[in-house]
Amino acid sequence: MAPTFSIRRLVEQALHSGLLTPDIEQGINSELSRLGYLPIGDSEALELLMYEMDEGRIRLVPGLGIYGEPIQQPVST
Repeated sequence: MAPTFSIRRLVEQALHSGLLTPDIEQGINSELSRLGYLPIGDSEALELLMYEMDEGRIRLVPGLGIYGEPIQQPVST
């Protein structure tokens, strides 16, 4: 089976846009479930994504909650 590079493409989308959207996150999870393992190149891409998120260069975009309602952002005091 030839590699599809889907995870790397999804990570590239997040890096380019500066956002980790629910669609990108779901795509990564679906591809991991489909493959059943994490290829070396994809693990490096995910490590880069996590590093960029830790550094604040990638923002996580909240998705919908369990009942299809937007997840509320915490109110800062």
